[in-house]
Amino acid sequence: MKKVWKNVLGAVFVAAISASAAIGTSIYLMSKQTDSPYAVDSGYGFKQPVRLTNYNTVAAEHIDFTTAAESAIHAVVHIKSVTKNRGGGGQYFDPYEFFFGFGNRGYQQRQPQPRVGFGSGVIISTDGYIITNNHVVDEADEIEVTLNDSRNFPAKLIGSDPVTDIALLKIEGKDFATIPFGDSDKLKVGEWVLAVGNPFDLRSTVTAGIVSAESRNVFMGGDNRSKIESYIQTDAAVNPGNSGGALVNTKGELVGINTLILSETGNFAGYSFAVPISIAGKVVADLKQYGTIQRAVLGVLIKDVPRLSEEEKKDVKVLEGAYVSDFTERSSGKEAGIESGDVITSVNDVKIKSANALQEQINRFRPGDKVKITVDRKGTVKTFNVELRNMQGNTDLVKNRNDVAALLGAAYKELTAKQKQQLGVSYGIEVVAVYNGKIKDAGISKGFIIMLADDQKISTPDDLEKIVERIVKGGKEEQVVVLKGINPNGRTKYYAVDLTE
Repeated sequence: MKKVWKNVLGAVFVAAISASAAIGTSIYLMSKQTDSPYAVDSGYGFKQPVRLTNYNTVAAEHIDFTTAAESAIHAVVHIKSVTKNRGGGGQYFDPYEFFFGFGNRGYQQRQPQPRVGFGSGVIISTDGYIITNNHVVDEADEIEVTLNDSRNFPAKLIGSDPVTDIALLKIEGKDFATIPFGDSDKLKVGEWVLAVGNPFDLRSTVTAGIVSAESRNVFMGGDNRSKIESYIQTDAAVNPGNSGGALVNTKGELVGINTLILSETGNFAGYSFAVPISIAGKVVADLKQYGTIQRAVLGVLIKDVPRLSEEEKKDVKVLEGAYVSDFTERSSGKEAGIESGDVITSVNDVKIKSANALQEQINRFRPGDKVKITVDRKGTVKTFNVELRNMQGNTDLVKNRNDVAALLGAAYKELTAKQKQQLGVSYGIEVVAVYNGKIKDAGISKGFIIMLADDQKISTPDDLEKIVERIVKGGKEEQVVVLKGINPNGRTKYYAVDLTE
């Protein structure tokens, strides 16, 4: 027993000495702070700036997450999207039909089954506007929204933007709970955030984490080079079903829309990504006001400074920024005086560290807006005032293109069973009238059977209009849809329909 007490007293004695040493070291460092910006003795033999604890910092265990979580869950909704399968369902063998039926030898046509998807959304106005991800509702024929109090509402798609993966929905009603917009520009790496959504169809789930990185590019493939990726990276747990849900700060303010994860299994593996509200908020404002995105461009091709070749780095005197490698046609940046080899370092005095950060900043503006661009040119700082343009090289605002039928200028009808039999096809739509519009401009006449649009089967007029709508809102400079079909004379024909104005 004496030996045990001796060991305990020894441990206490050592702890007391360690605590005394720590206190003494802190007092010594504080006494030296006014004498020199460097600690005389860092404890490891290296000179370092004196970094004392910031007494305004709140320890994680003292942060109250409950208020932010409670206010957020009432404004985060569950979204169910239903997409009708317009293709054939294949055949199956029915033994009853084989013995007692006629004509088809027991083989029955499977009925196409609808595809059902789930996700999340955030109510952003008391009259029922909801922000979510485009991929949650893309191609949906029916959208149903369930509130935290279990009320169900049919939702209307106001508009969507594949470039930023943001969509705007509307449900009818009033006095809905909302989440106020925060300022994603003020987020700091290491700051606590909450992810609120419906993972695995589990309603009103809240997880916590910190901001791990900003302006993150996690390009997932595809041919859309204009896709804007400047995500907030966090380690808050996000899983399938969280898409479109809220990323909120500890004040309960909306700072991002949870969008994707990086995982080899499809489930959370430590990294989640959200579209900053600085981007998402502008997108839904455009969709509500104009029905389409007013996307401004600087007209420059850019690279990250660390990824430059040795030849490109030769005259670069800064370590970060967006390196201008070339220009697009009718570039407003080039006309303002920016040159190849310049490194863009700020937009309206907001520091630019990467190509993604430049995209994020420019995406906040509309054609016709003027911005101050600061560049580093071989070590010399220069500033230019640039009037931003649209994809077509002018400052006009894009017209509302929600009515793609008016844009195409034609009327259609689905093929009858008799037409399909005569043509030997199982899908397609017939052009029954041609007015002034893109269809007429392409040379398509009444009676043309549209079979494919950009290699996708067309069975209804809605199929065609959804494909065209995705193209005109996709952010590409060249907006063309290729139609393949059968002319009235029975010959197969291709038409390239230019959708630009």
